[in-house]
Amino acid sequence: MDTTAMHIANGIVNGPVSMVFVVIAVAGLAVSVWRAKADLDDRLAPMAGLVAAFIFAVQMLNFQVLPGVSGHLLGGTLAVILVGPWVGSLCVATVLIVQCLLFADGGLTAIGLNVTNMALIGTAAAYLLVALLLRILPRTAGGLGVTAFIASIVGVVVASQGFVLEYALGGTTDLSLTGIAATMAGVHVLIGIGEGLIAATTVMTVARVRPDLVYALRRFRKPAPTEVEVPA
Repeated sequence: MDTTAMHIANGIVNGPVSMVFVVIAVAGLAVSVWRAKADLDDRLAPMAGLVAAFIFAVQMLNFQVLPGVSGHLLGGTLAVILVGPWVGSLCVATVLIVQCLLFADGGLTAIGLNVTNMALIGTAAAYLLVALLLRILPRTAGGLGVTAFIASIVGVVVASQGFVLEYALGGTTDLSLTGIAATMAGVHVLIGIGEGLIAATTVMTVARVRPDLVYALRRFRKPAPTEVEVPA
């Protein structure tokens, strides 16, 4: 069993379940491509390239969790804050596919599992929390930093639990699901804290210099005050 590759390795989840998640991943990415067309413009396209490059770099830091399964920084929260959920999920998926095909990081048969967990589940959880927090916290660099930190922890942990579900459906070794869930959650809370610090620092820096480049600040603007007619 491969114990050095990033992500989920070949053979950890059986073939039929892995194929189901390939279909789920393809469907999810197809929706992201369709929705991303409305977001991409001259400002967002270069930022998407920078975000993908940054995610590729931070994902090179990985930590062994279980035999054949490793944990690492995901970058999903950073992506959804800077370029939005649809383009962000495509950035993460692109990095995962390149890592798998060119660097053998993650099993080829597990590509659907990895994309589903990190590019779809992780980014979706992070974006939902970002959308909630930015309606509560001030839309300032500091508020954005707090949002990035909290959403990073939650997004990473939720993504890790995606593996637990997949293992429950088609795990090929005899391991306790409770033990796997606890181990994955515990390790990924720590990873999420590290990712949260990196994401918070990055988005706060961008927000201070070029707030117009931060998707979340543009998307979640404060509603304009309603004008009330004063009777004559």
